[in-house]
Amino acid sequence: MRDDTVGNGSGALPDPAASAVVDARGIVTGWSPGAERLLGYSCEDVVGRPATRLLDADAHIDGGFTEALDRRSGAVLLRHRDGRRLEAWLRTYPSLDGEGHAQRLVVATEPDEAEQGTATTEEAFAQGHVPVMVYDSELRALRASAGAVRELALTEDQLRGRRVTEIMPPHICHSVEDGMRHVFETGKPEQFHVRGRARPEARERVWSITVSPLKTPAGQVRRVQLTALDVTEQHLARERLALLNDVSTQVGSTLDVMQTAQEMADVAVGRLADFVTIDLLDSLFRGVEPSPSATGTVALRRAGQQSVLPGVPEAVIRPGDVDYYPESAPPVRCMATGRSSRHRAQDRAIRDWGEADPERSRVVGTFGVHSIMVVPLRARGITLGVAVFTRHQRQEPFQDDDLLLAQEIAARAAVAVDNARRYTLERGTALALQRSLLPRRFATQNAVEVAHRYRPARTRAGLGGDWFDVIPLSGARVALVVGDVVGHGLRASATMGRLRTAVRTLADVDLPTDELLVHLDDLVGHLATEEDPTPDPEIESGPDVPTELIATCLYVLYDPVAHRCTAATAGHPPPAVVTPDGTAYFVDVPPGPPLGVGGLPFETVEWELPEGSLLALYTDGLVEGPEHDLDNGLSQLLRRLEESAHSPEAVCDDLIRALLPPQPQDDVALLVARTRILDAGQVATWDLPSDPAAVAGARVEVEARLAAWRLSEVAFTAELVISELVTNAIRYGQPPIQLRLIRDGALICEVSDSNSTAPHLRRARTYDEGGRGLLLVAQFADRWGTRHHAQGKTIWAEIGC
Repeated sequence: MRDDTVGNGSGALPDPAASAVVDARGIVTGWSPGAERLLGYSCEDVVGRPATRLLDADAHIDGGFTEALDRRSGAVLLRHRDGRRLEAWLRTYPSLDGEGHAQRLVVATEPDEAEQGTATTEEAFAQGHVPVMVYDSELRALRASAGAVRELALTEDQLRGRRVTEIMPPHICHSVEDGMRHVFETGKPEQFHVRGRARPEARERVWSITVSPLKTPAGQVRRVQLTALDVTEQHLARERLALLNDVSTQVGSTLDVMQTAQEMADVAVGRLADFVTIDLLDSLFRGVEPSPSATGTVALRRAGQQSVLPGVPEAVIRPGDVDYYPESAPPVRCMATGRSSRHRAQDRAIRDWGEADPERSRVVGTFGVHSIMVVPLRARGITLGVAVFTRHQRQEPFQDDDLLLAQEIAARAAVAVDNARRYTLERGTALALQRSLLPRRFATQNAVEVAHRYRPARTRAGLGGDWFDVIPLSGARVALVVGDVVGHGLRASATMGRLRTAVRTLADVDLPTDELLVHLDDLVGHLATEEDPTPDPEIESGPDVPTELIATCLYVLYDPVAHRCTAATAGHPPPAVVTPDGTAYFVDVPPGPPLGVGGLPFETVEWELPEGSLLALYTDGLVEGPEHDLDNGLSQLLRRLEESAHSPEAVCDDLIRALLPPQPQDDVALLVARTRILDAGQVATWDLPSDPAAVAGARVEVEARLAAWRLSEVAFTAELVISELVTNAIRYGQPPIQLRLIRDGALICEVSDSNSTAPHLRRARTYDEGGRGLLLVAQFADRWGTRHHAQGKTIWAEIGC
């Protein structure tokens, strides 16, 4: 059967004959290569248009095109695309399309004057290039077209009388025979697709099979006609589009580099390749931009791998392991040049790689790897790594179309990997900043036993501004602080660090709780005025960026001597308390405005706490989330606290486990403290007259008390410090004057009077008789300071013991 046109300038027809499919409306729905060669029209020019356009309007031979279709055969004049006329003999064969609609197969042949009136269907089967076969009720072949003979590599005589199961592979046979049986039963046409090889040596193709009933005049299905159209290219195109769509939707579902690479391998295996590996430059996992290797070898970390075989037996390393590729290996050259490559197992490049890496060479031989593609992963001008696609189960080697598809997959996946890498790097930077701003360990104090937890949000919004702190204060007291800056990202973390520093500074000067929040509110207002109101898109963007600087804070002060708490809040959830008998409740702290609102007062609440009580301070991320609202979360918190009678560490673990999901939507800061008290044996108090002679008596009382406490080794220092403090209070203060000693981790000496004027250090001149008292206190004490209260002030000093 020739494919060339027999042309002599007279309009002779090509060999073999041309054919077309015309529906009941006279619209061309099928167009063969022979028809294209005959008339010069491509498939796109004709399909979907009326068949009458192909007629010569000025000539007529034995009836027109429509008449020829109606009487099954006839001579017509057709018009070539270049305008010349062609005389043709048309034969039509009725059939049904996949939806049961009537259509005609039209075959054009060179007219034979001796046989024009006696043409039969023999010519259609002898010359038709489309595979067409007719089967009887026992599913045995009766006729086969030239196209079927060509595809099956059997003559029509060899096909006649044989069933499909005797000709085709099993999986194709069952689909085809099931379809024919269904047509015999229902009388309705069937259409389906099969994929496979028509014969062992042929390449795998996809066929659109149409099984149409051939009925007697009485309507009984006597035979069936099977037509097969090769739709391999259309099917592969749809598969490629579906694969790329899956890459877009399934790769990059998380912002984890390893997970993203694994998703790429999972999508490609079985659909494009039998074994896929994704290797990324090891430096990327350390946050370092890639640079040329000094040794020639390249360190690549296995980020993802997948195989059609269970357990991925082809892999020589595990995900997360680092492998060193020689400079001559195709993956290294691929990354260096940025160009993909396609190889056979026998190529010199693959053999050289195998010689340098015997383990991979063994895998190639063991599993029969015969085709390999190496594709770089590049995004935003950065080479991230390389993807290697191999085939050993599928017989067809990779083609150029497969390489283009792999490049498109790699390009889309590389963007997802780079997004994950950049997010990981930025998140790590923000997390490192936040951890550096949060306390790593607390200063020694004996007022409370504390435990804390911090859980960053696992969302794309970034880290928040939650913080906590434990601040030792004078008089063995301690301040417990929890706060939250509204928003996420580096801005929130940096603001959190500034506020935590400010709270520590204000706490060190022993401000009352409400006054401390007033100063903190002023500070937030000043910070807001210093910021550019237009957010920097390079730093933060999106709906989570706050337009104003707002923060909340809860400040709780606990005195173990008086075993009392004082608290004030700036828009923050109240503290929870669990008494030693297991009763849990929220402290009714007067609500104050969030920091940054300004102009509104803060109020305090004071209450007594028995020894061994639990205090729980937290941010709203612990009690509010997608799983429950704020009220429900607070109720759950109280229930968990009532059931927790363990150490603060155990309470923290229980609350985090019970109230938080695996992926919290907001940062969480939690601080749990168990209170202690200093009993009367650890505190000594004396009321002193405003008389210089009282200093000597105070020294005697202190010496006796220190001896009872077995602190004689610090007696001299303590007497000196107390003498100066008492003298200073008598000389410059106002009665009543009180001296108090507290034995805690250090010896605390306090002298109080009703004068609110704060003392200060000054440099005494050589011949001055005074002015050196506080200088001596500062030299001999470990710490000293002044705190103010409603009754005046207290000057205190701590002496190590």
